[in-house]
Amino acid sequence: MIGRRHHVVIDTPDPKALAEFYSELLGLPITYTSDDWVVIAEDDRTSGFAFQLAPDHQRPAWPDPSRPQQFHLDVMVDDLEVAERKVLALGAVQLATGDHVYADTAGHPFCLLRRPVWAPPIHPPSP
Repeated sequence: MIGRRHHVVIDTPDPKALAEFYSELLGLPITYTSDDWVVIAEDDRTSGFAFQLAPDHQRPAWPDPSRPQQFHLDVMVDDLEVAERKVLALGAVQLATGDHVYADTAGHPFCLLRRPVWAPPIHPPSP
């Protein structure tokens, strides 16, 4: 091993807005904010996702190869229908490219996937 993952950095014209979107989607708090950089992570001592100001950012138009997806996240959820309602309420847009494929508020595609049986529940039942 040469190194260890730190942040996944995502370009956006509005770092705060996109960080707030993913904070709600992934349940991670905002742990750092500046004018051009916002981080969400478990806490201020762990790696997470950083949102970097990119004033000239071109929204993806995936699957159009002239403006590709650039990156995408697969997000596992317990209930696809409930999760879909929640991400749409956050400002996501459903894409016509497949089931449970959306664009975040900066146009980056992401997918909602049903939690595999080997993964613990996202929201464990209350005792």
